[in-house]
Amino acid sequence: MKKNLKIKAGYEYLLAYKLSVVIYDLTVEFCNLYLDPRSTKAMTLQFTRTHDQMVQAARSGMQNIAEGNKQKSLKSYIKLSGVARGSLEELLKDYQSFARQNKFEIWSREKSIEEIREIGVIWIIIKNNPTLPNSPNFPNLPINTTSTINLMITIINQANYLIDRLIIALKNKHMREGGLTEELFTRRIEYRKKF
Repeated sequence: MKKNLKIKAGYEYLLAYKLSVVIYDLTVEFCNLYLDPRSTKAMTLQFTRTHDQMVQAARSGMQNIAEGNKQKSLKSYIKLSGVARGSLEELLKDYQSFARQNKFEIWSREKSIEEIREIGVIWIIIKNNPTLPNSPNFPNLPINTTSTINLMITIINQANYLIDRLIIALKNKHMREGGLTEELFTRRIEYRKKF
């Protein structure tokens, strides 16, 4: 008896997308913990606007990969992947600013991967699932704020690297195969030849 496998959308198999889901979820957790004035860990009340901007940047990083993948035009997919990349870069700068303004050390990539076990757990979940399960059970943020900030900086840098690679692959595909405009032009020429 065959299992009834549900085919998911193409973007759901991308490492960049799966990692962006983690970034979004953990950013919401981070902002609620450190930037919500009602939180006991909130650094200051000035962060209310930053809270909203960081959550929106994280969401944009995730959603634009999904939206881009669903475009008929490869050019639009490239553009929206660039928007996702830009949003995550903005989010990265917010985490770096938070660390700088609150005197938290930013570690090297190697130290972060060595010190923060959550990074390995996240990648095990991502790699062991072709698409993210409905309840991937990602770890919560580390208790230590320095570890939390370095976790987020590290996984955003990893996602940015993957999105950069995605954009290069999409541009190469566009160069080899052309885009929607060329496809429509070719069809129009073929149509005109018939009449």
